[in-house]
Amino acid sequence: MRTSRRSFLKTTALGAGAAIAAPYMFVRTIDQAWGAQSWIKKGEPIKVGLLFSLSGGLAVPEEDSTLVMQYAIDEINKAGGVAGMPIEPMIVDAKSDFKVYSEKTKELILRNKVVSIFGCYTSASRKAILPTVMAQDHLLYYPTCYEGAECTQNTICTGPLANQHSKDLIPYMVQQFGKKVFFVGSNYVWPKESNKNAKIWLEKAGGELLGEEYIPLGSSEFGPVLNKIRDAKPNFIFSTVVGASDIAFHKQFKQEGFKVDSMPIASLTTGEIETRAMGNEFGAGHFLSAPYFQALDNPTNHKFVEGFLKSKYGKNGTTHYNMEETYLSAYVFKAGLEKTIAAVGVEGVTPRAIRDHSGGVKVEDNISPEGLIWIDDQNFNTWLKPKIGQCQADGSFKIVKAAEEQVAPDPYSIYPDIGKCTADGLKGPDGKLRKSVI
Repeated sequence: MRTSRRSFLKTTALGAGAAIAAPYMFVRTIDQAWGAQSWIKKGEPIKVGLLFSLSGGLAVPEEDSTLVMQYAIDEINKAGGVAGMPIEPMIVDAKSDFKVYSEKTKELILRNKVVSIFGCYTSASRKAILPTVMAQDHLLYYPTCYEGAECTQNTICTGPLANQHSKDLIPYMVQQFGKKVFFVGSNYVWPKESNKNAKIWLEKAGGELLGEEYIPLGSSEFGPVLNKIRDAKPNFIFSTVVGASDIAFHKQFKQEGFKVDSMPIASLTTGEIETRAMGNEFGAGHFLSAPYFQALDNPTNHKFVEGFLKSKYGKNGTTHYNMEETYLSAYVFKAGLEKTIAAVGVEGVTPRAIRDHSGGVKVEDNISPEGLIWIDDQNFNTWLKPKIGQCQADGSFKIVKAAEEQVAPDPYSIYPDIGKCTADGLKGPDGKLRKSVI
């Protein structure tokens, strides 16, 4: 769902946010609605919104995002909070429904007056809430992988872009298993745009695309697609299937008699939590590209895994890439807010000011389970080290390839003629800036 500015204003005026009281209607910005009150008051809790799905088809990865954000907030608060103030999470169940994401975004900003929102897993849900976030000049922390081809001044992303994700995975699979590939994805913007990138990496690797199929988001019926794969006989499958559908796909792959050693699935989404949900026997042998795996062998990750799984939030029994990227977003927020307070004082903090002061902030090795990362000072995505893991019989992942250095995020890696994402907007070849391109 894509909400235009006109429909947003119309919806607000008609009271489509019935949950939003009358004083918030007919205003253009949140500062007008609240009489330019401060977003943060000294000595009071700092409110943030956690907008993830706790029910429905997207709950498999997103429930853990809510849990790990609470864990990170507890850590930060126990260490003194931010400038002596605790962070207070406002938790919302988006119910795997794009309309709910959109409605609850308005409520979090206008009623709860959170200073930032952490949320979404799919690009479809992100695009559903961004018109509201941008109309209010607010701030979204998007803590997972996405396709790029976007340049807003209201988003900070802590997951990998396509050039940090499939760019290494496709040639690795071609080299290891063969040139013939079949693409399967959920039917929305991220899989389709990701596959545009993957086709370019595949062509450069000398590979051949045998077929490309998309399944409705949330669907669990893969029989017709698997029949096409059986007929095509690819060397491997490249998957951008997400959520509960991803679990169904891997189960049916094995149940239909496909052999992982001769036709593995290479995924951008199937991590430890999905493997645990489907059963280790259905994940074993397949591949995942991600910056983080639970099996990473470093002291910070050992501490993170042990601490989280022993905590009241570790009920699902594992850590995984999406959870860790969400955990990092809490510390990116902390560092950005501290920089903002140092620059403009507590009373001068706004969501946009936090974003503007977050360029270049780092999460060091002693905090980040995946190792040092930092936020790009132009496009506000993350510098990180891509990795490829193969799922083992016990559900853990063995890292088979890892970048030696952090790779720069490039939102327009396959669209060089469009321009470059800068801190002020998308700068075209003609030097002109376009604001908030989504």
